Parts: sequence; structure tokens; C-alpha cells
Amino acid sequence: MNGPEIHVEFAPELHLFVPRARPTGAARAATDGVSTLGHVVESLGVPLTEVGTLLVDGREVPPGHVPAGGESVSVRAVEHPQKVPGAPLRFLLDVHLGTLARRLRLLGVDTAYESTDLGDPALAALSAAEKRVLLSRDRGLLRRRELWAGAYVYGTRPDDQLREILGRFRPGLRPWTRCTACNGLLAEATKDEVADQLKGGTQRSYDVFARCRDCGRAYWKGAHHEQLEAIVERALTEFGAGR
Repeated sequence: MNGPEIHVEFAPELHLFVPRARPTGAARAATDGVSTLGHVVESLGVPLTEVGTLLVDGREVPPGHVPAGGESVSVRAVEHPQKVPGAPLRFLLDVHLGTLARRLRLLGVDTAYESTDLGDPALAALSAAEKRVLLSRDRGLLRRRELWAGAYVYGTRPDDQLREILGRFRPGLRPWTRCTACNGLLAEATKDEVADQLKGGTQRSYDVFARCRDCGRAYWKGAHHEQLEAIVERALTEFGAGR
């Protein structure tokens, strides 16, 4: 684009995406009379998944607005908690977010995840096919047109990532109801039903079990249960039962 310029101001939360806008949070962009405002914003570095309201000279416009030279644009961050219309709230995580995926499943949140890299086109298509919110730290992936819905994961530590996603989307929390390995639902199981997965000490020490209805994996309150319980309690204390 090499036409007349517009003035674009970004909310503080979005500054990390736009190095050229630092430290003031403002940038100038050329217009061509054809490209949409959404395209301009993404060309400056901000995925539309992170954009809330767009204001042009003080009035709200859609991402499809075609800007004209001289306009003043304000780009606000998406509001929290974020509502995702059109489907039950479900997530799809890219290959780099395995720990976050397991923790969301621990809390009973429907979370799809593959440990092998499916590639950006396949992930975006899966998001659209299953109407799942794609979570990623890959800005290019979040700008793919076929994506149904997505969100950038700002944190790098699993604790921060979990708190961030729970705060942004406020999913319903139903701890201990999903398999952390495959996302299937758990059901109560007898010791005899899971005996083939138990070692001698476990078989002697535990009597309460659950088993995944999809992959058959057995669960019990083993050596790591206290750590998992702490994750669950923190989430329930801070974010309640969700919606």
C-alpha cells in the first residue's frame, strides 16, 4: 500500500505485536482504497484474534471497513471474559502447548491436542471443522483466513498460560472428568476392570479408580495427586465453576 496515510493507535495490550509503534503505541499506515482495516491492522502485526473494537474518528466500524486517508483509528484489545458465539466453548492447542492442554483437560475443559505437528493449514482447518478456539503463540497461524476462532497465548510458563486462558474465556470447570492423555470422558471403574494397568504396590494401596471411555487409560490418586489437586484448587478459587 502506498496511498494516503491513516493514523493508528493501539491499546497497550497490543504493543508487543507492533514494534514500530513503540513507545507511543501509534503508527502510520498507507491506504490503497481497497484493503480493509482488518488487513491493515494485521499487516502492522496484530492478529485479529486479539482485536476488540475498532474505532475510526470515534465511531465503531467492522474489520471490513475500507479506510480513507486522514482517518484516525483506535484499535482496542479484545474484552475479557471473551464470548465465543456459535458453538460450545472448546479449544484446540498447537504442538507447543502440551502442558497447557493437559491442565485444561485436568479441569474438565474440552481440549483437542496432537503431540505431532499437523502444520498450520491442517490446524486452522480443524479449528473450522470442529468449531474450536485455536490457542497458539504463532502469530502467523492466528492470521490464517480459514481459522474459525483463535487466541494468542501471551505467557510462556504453564501456570501463567492456564491463568490467562481461564481469565480470558471463563470456561466451565469440571475437574477430574476428562482424560489428560486423549481428552475422553472418565467413568468410575473397579479394580478388576483396570487390573491389567496396575503394578503390585498400586493394586495393594488403592481402591478407587476411573477409566477413560475412549482410550481405556486408568486413573487413581497416585504419587502426583497432591500437585494436581493444587492446580485444581487454585483454578476453582480464582475462577469458580465458570459458565
